[in-house]
Amino acid sequence: MKRPLNLRQIEAFKAVIEHGSVSRAAQSLFVSQPAVSKLLTHLEEETGLSLFDRTRGKLLPTYHSKLLYESIERVFSGLQQIEQSVDAIRRDEQRSLRVGVMPALSGSFIRRVTTRFLEQHPGVRVSIETRGSRFVADWLVARKIDVGLIVHEMYGANVNGERLVQSPLVCAMHPNHALANKRVIRPRDLDGVPFVAFSPESQSYQLTTAAFHAAGAHLNVVLDCSTAPGVCEFVADGLGVSLIHPLFAHGMQARLKLRRFDPELLFDFYICRSQAVRNSALTEAFIAQARDVATELCFGSLKGQ
Repeated sequence: MKRPLNLRQIEAFKAVIEHGSVSRAAQSLFVSQPAVSKLLTHLEEETGLSLFDRTRGKLLPTYHSKLLYESIERVFSGLQQIEQSVDAIRRDEQRSLRVGVMPALSGSFIRRVTTRFLEQHPGVRVSIETRGSRFVADWLVARKIDVGLIVHEMYGANVNGERLVQSPLVCAMHPNHALANKRVIRPRDLDGVPFVAFSPESQSYQLTTAAFHAAGAHLNVVLDCSTAPGVCEFVADGLGVSLIHPLFAHGMQARLKLRRFDPELLFDFYICRSQAVRNSALTEAFIAQARDVATELCFGSLKGQ
C-alpha cells in the first residue's frame, strides 16, 4: 500500500456497500456521483484490491470488498462506542458536583447553600465531604473535589481562591446571660467570665487572645473545642460565652444571643476551585449561591437580637 487510507475514501466505500449504489451513496454523502466513483477508484488503486465487479453499469461487491467492509464496520462501531462514552461522561459531569467543606461550615450553612442550589438544579447530585482545611486544599490540588470551603487563602497549584465573606466575630452567649442586655461587648466586659474557646491553634483563638491581651483583660477559658457546632452547643447550654463567626450561629438563633464585639476581629473564609474544573457551570452556580447565603447570614446575624 503506497500511503495510509484516506478517510473520505473509506466513507464512500462504506456508503456504497450500505446503500447499494453509487447514486444513493452520493446522496447520503452530499457529493456528486463522479466524486464517489473517483474515491472508489483511488481506494482500489491504493489498496491493490479489486473491490467491485463492474457489470452493465452496476457495482457488485467482491469477496475482498466484503472482508474490508467487515473490518471497517468494526472500526466505526468502536468509534460510536467512544462517542457514547464521551456523551455519558459529559452527562455525568453535568449532573454531579463534589464539595469539600471544613467542619466549621458543615452544618446549617452548607445545608442551606446546597438546598438552594438543588432547587435551581434539581437533576444534580451533590457530594459533601467534611475535612479540615488542609485536607480540602489537598483534594482541590488533586482534583478530587470541584469546590472547597476553607479558612485560609489558597492560590497557585492550579487552584483559584476568593474570599467567601469577611465578617467580624460576634459575642455569643445564653439568652439569659448577665451580659445579654448590652448591645456591644468589649474584652473588659468578659474579664474573668467563663469562656468557651476554639482550639489554641485556630485563627479564632489567636484573634481572641490578642484582643484580650491588648485590653489587659483575663481570658477565663473553661473549655476549648475543635468544632464550631460544639462551641455553639456549649454556649447555648450556658457553660460560658464565646467569640464566633456569624455563620456558625445559623440555626441556633433561638438558643443564642449574639452581640457586636469591639474591637472588630475580622475572620475570613475562602471558597476555592480548580483552574481546570470539569463542570464550570455547576461550580460557578454553587459558588454564587454560597456567596449569597454567606452575605445574607452575616449581615442579618445581629438583626432581631
